[in-house]
Amino acid sequence: MIVKYGGNAMKSLDLRRAVARELAALRGETPVVVVHGGGPVIERELAARGLESEFVGGLRVTTPQAMDVVEMALGQLGKQLAQDLGAAVGLTGRDCALLRAEVLDPRLGRVGRVTGVNAGLLRTLLGAGLTPVVGCVAVGEDGEALNVNADTAAGAVAGALGEGVVFLTDVDGVYRAYPDPGSRATQLTRTEVEEGTGAGWIAGGMIPKVRAALDALDRGAPFATIASGMTAGVLAQAARGEAGTRIVP
Repeated sequence: MIVKYGGNAMKSLDLRRAVARELAALRGETPVVVVHGGGPVIERELAARGLESEFVGGLRVTTPQAMDVVEMALGQLGKQLAQDLGAAVGLTGRDCALLRAEVLDPRLGRVGRVTGVNAGLLRTLLGAGLTPVVGCVAVGEDGEALNVNADTAAGAVAGALGEGVVFLTDVDGVYRAYPDPGSRATQLTRTEVEEGTGAGWIAGGMIPKVRAALDALDRGAPFATIASGMTAGVLAQAARGEAGTRIVP
């Protein structure tokens, strides 16, 4: 099972550690790989250095100077998450070319699209009883770091390992009539996602989330689940298909 973890669920230390406990419990049932972002941490570190953030199409414009900060912040955060989890190793794409990428768009600077995953390294760590905690920094064709979107990185890892992925976010799933809780879709096919986007009941911030789920399916993941990382107990339920919205081919 691949778990993408980040965003608002990382703003609270207590919540971060609660999620770590849930991850530790989940790996008692199935091997787990954690892929994390760290937007709030990156924002804080950039601001501390007087560097402004600019986004284009939801992606952070990453200058070489900003890339240094992103890599530092995610590397430190990964070590902290691994410590919270226990029996875990904090990594980035630089480690044994774990994540390889190409420049996505020169206008975005050091932003990449994942082109390869060192699945062998992940399987070796899992086989040793260790949980890989992967920060979304990849190594580019020039050998230098690239900033990659954590959702698409998680999808790439899921595809490389042939495992399902759970995207922990700040919403309970996909709603057919938001915010009616009774309208949450427990499962959607690719066709239904495309129909929902066209009809408008999948809109706004949910669109990039479902696109990341479809990208994971394209890369070989058997399913992708969008679920809340803000409520205790949801992760185990989502892994069983009992919470969030599971998107299937």
